[in-house]
Amino acid sequence: MSGTRFADLRTRTLAGLGLGAVALAAIAAGDYWSAALFALAAGAMAWELRRMTGAGRGLTEWVMVGAAVLSVFATEAMRLRWGIGVLGIGALLLLVFERHKTGWQIFGMVYIGLCMSAVDGLRNDPLYGFDAVLWLFLTVIASDVGGYFGGRLVGGPKLWPRVSPKKTWAGTIAGMALAAIVGAFFSRWTTGTLVEEVATVSAVTALMSQAGDIGESAVKRHFRVKDSSSLIPGHGGVLDRLDGLMLAGLFSALVTFARGTSLFIW
Repeated sequence: MSGTRFADLRTRTLAGLGLGAVALAAIAAGDYWSAALFALAAGAMAWELRRMTGAGRGLTEWVMVGAAVLSVFATEAMRLRWGIGVLGIGALLLLVFERHKTGWQIFGMVYIGLCMSAVDGLRNDPLYGFDAVLWLFLTVIASDVGGYFGGRLVGGPKLWPRVSPKKTWAGTIAGMALAAIVGAFFSRWTTGTLVEEVATVSAVTALMSQAGDIGESAVKRHFRVKDSSSLIPGHGGVLDRLDGLMLAGLFSALVTFARGTSLFIW
């Protein structure tokens, strides 16, 4: 029975470790290396969204992928508002040239581009950029790991069975708890700042991550697809893997920019 519950663990782990190593190297390098990573992810997710929604190829595909990618590079080269401007131009192009059934494409393109541009904006902090993005990634991973094991070992009532049949309340709580622990240790080993506060905000960020995950599940259920694509073995598509990171990153960026200080040194 336990073998069935964890049948996909090996594939998921190997794929996750490989992608994690590449991501860590790019984020550590910073500048256009990390921007290229975020832009590549944004472009792949925009392509997956076009595929999921059944939008036509050609101009729709080029605009969605191009705007998502260029928004990240515009943020890296200048500021986040320039990235938002690129997304605005992309949305306008879709409205003008693809007048029918563009709602999902526009919303998805803007959401994906904005979230990944926001993460790039976090990395651009010269003092705490690397630490902030590393904290974000570790928090989201902890949320996923806690949710995975909490859901399979404890089980119990489903969180929202109509949208995401596998998610349980136990998994949600376990994910937030593990994220709080990871955040506390990360803060203690880096800046040594207010550990309790960082633990709390890590749990909230984990909740945002899980909300992003559920949101993508709702979109997939609406369009009757199982995975956004099969680009990542054991994980489905890039959108399947980064759905939680996007909303958690956007939340972290908004709070960081509003406070003028990285979120993890709360």
